Amino acid sequence: MFKKTLLGAVAVAAMLAGTAQAEDLKVFRIGILGGENEADRLRNFQCMVEQLPAAIGVEKVSLFPAADYDGVVQGLLGGTLDYAELGASGYAKVYLADPKAVEPILTTIQTDGSTGYYAVMVARKDSGIKTLEDMKGKKLGFADPDSTSGFLVPSVSLPNDVGTSIDEYFGETGFGGGHENLVLEVVKGNFDAGTTWSSGVGKFEDGYTSGNLRKMVDKGILDMGDLVQVWQSPQIPNGPIVVRSSMDTDMKTKFKEFMMALPEKDPECFSAIQGGDYKGFTEVDEEFYKTIIAARKAKIGS
Repeated sequence: MFKKTLLGAVAVAAMLAGTAQAEDLKVFRIGILGGENEADRLRNFQCMVEQLPAAIGVEKVSLFPAADYDGVVQGLLGGTLDYAELGASGYAKVYLADPKAVEPILTTIQTDGSTGYYAVMVARKDSGIKTLEDMKGKKLGFADPDSTSGFLVPSVSLPNDVGTSIDEYFGETGFGGGHENLVLEVVKGNFDAGTTWSSGVGKFEDGYTSGNLRKMVDKGILDMGDLVQVWQSPQIPNGPIVVRSSMDTDMKTKFKEFMMALPEKDPECFSAIQGGDYKGFTEVDEEFYKTIIAARKAKIGS
C-alpha cells in the first residue's frame, strides 16, 4: 500500500512538472515597471515580443506594464510573471517576501565599465536652489516607495548628509508617482526638488549616458537646461534582470543566452529596453544585492 501511495505521489509530481513545462512553452510574460508613460514602455519592449518566441521556444510573449513598482513585485511573487527588470530595492522586496520566487541572473554594465548608478536630486534651475543647504524647509519629492534611487537610498543617505532626519530637515515630502512624473512635477514647481536615477556617467546636460533623465531627454519631454543637480548618492548596484525560479531550466538558459547576445545582435532593442547607453550585461546572483536587501530590511522591513 505504501509503495502504491509513493508511486502515485511520484506520478502526480511528474504530471505537475510536465504541466509547468507545457505552460512554459505557451506564453512568456514580461512585467514592466511603472514610472513612465505606458505607451512608451510597450513600444520599448515590442522587440522582445517579436524576437523571444523563436529564441526561447514559446508561442507568444505578453507584456504587462504595471501602474507602479509594486504591481510587478506582486506579479513575480504570485508567479504570474516570468521576467522583469527590477531596481535593487524592488528585488529586495521580492527576496524578503519569498527568497525563492525569482532568480537574479544579469545586470547592466555602464559605459565606464561599472555595474552601479546613482540617485540624484534635481531642482528647477530658476528656483535658486543649488545645494542641499538650499533645500532646508523645502518640499522634496520621491519617485516611488519601492524605488532604490527614488526613495530607499535617499532615505538612508540624506540624513547623514544633512545631519538630521528627513522629516526635520525638509518642510514636506511626497511621492511623484514614478520617476518620469516626479521630474515633470519638479519642472512644474509642485516639488522644490526630487530624486531620480542616473548613470552618473557622461554630461549632465545630456541627461547622462542612461537613466530616467536621459530617457526623458531622448523622448523630447525634458530640457536639462531647466534643471540643476543638487545632490548625488553613493553608488548603487545596478538592478537585476530576474526570472521566475520555477521556470523550466532549458528555457532559463535560452533566455539568458538571448539577453547576453542582445547588445551586439540588436543594439536598438537593447537600448530601448534599458533606457540609454550601456556596454552590455554581466552575470549576478543574490549576493550582489545583499547590502540593498539589508538596507531595505532595516529601513522598510519588507
